[in-house]
Amino acid sequence: MDSTASSAALTVDVVSDVVCPWCYIGKRHLEAALARLPGLRDVAVRWHPFELNPDLPAAGVDRRAYLEAKFGGEARAAQIYERVRDAGRQAGIGFALDAIARQPNTRDAHRLVAWAQASGDAQDLVERLFRAYFVEGRFVGDRDVLVELAAASGYDAQAARAWLDAGTGTAEIAEAEERVRRLGITGVPFFIFAGRVGLSGAHPPESMVAAIRQALDKPSSHAA
Repeated sequence: MDSTASSAALTVDVVSDVVCPWCYIGKRHLEAALARLPGLRDVAVRWHPFELNPDLPAAGVDRRAYLEAKFGGEARAAQIYERVRDAGRQAGIGFALDAIARQPNTRDAHRLVAWAQASGDAQDLVERLFRAYFVEGRFVGDRDVLVELAAASGYDAQAARAWLDAGTGTAEIAEAEERVRRLGITGVPFFIFAGRVGLSGAHPPESMVAAIRQALDKPSSHAA
């Protein structure tokens, strides 16, 4: 490792949605990249919302109907998702896409992440959300599921339930999404390293390492 990253602190802003398979893959690639830079003094990963399907009802929609509308049917979706499965296997993710019965609205999931992140690192919760949806086929639009995942990540279940049921943070999610769009971000995942270098897509770890080194060697700009 070069001296640029040998003792630097790093903030990583990640714009994503919990129902985006490439965002899950990107998370794995980020973790692999950071593991190749063990000399970093302090790393803070901050998650920002990007709803891929903001107009879905709170109860979600039938997954088959969703695939029909989005891809023209399950056969076309299967072709597209085969690449996702291959990339997932390489990243250590066993995607179980056929186990997903309903396509959720993810606003509550983003609200929960924002709530958790307000008190510290939300990495474990984000991981559990991705895994619940993509590996376990769980409906992450259900507040019971969200509260269970929050509790498994060490948060107070009653506090998580109260936050979700109160609807708190909904406006803040909309504002955060508008903010990232003003930055020109139109797809996810999107990574911003040290507020200086942006990287769109689930690039391999070596590309992320290069972006991190570049970011730590550039003048400051603005993060998401």
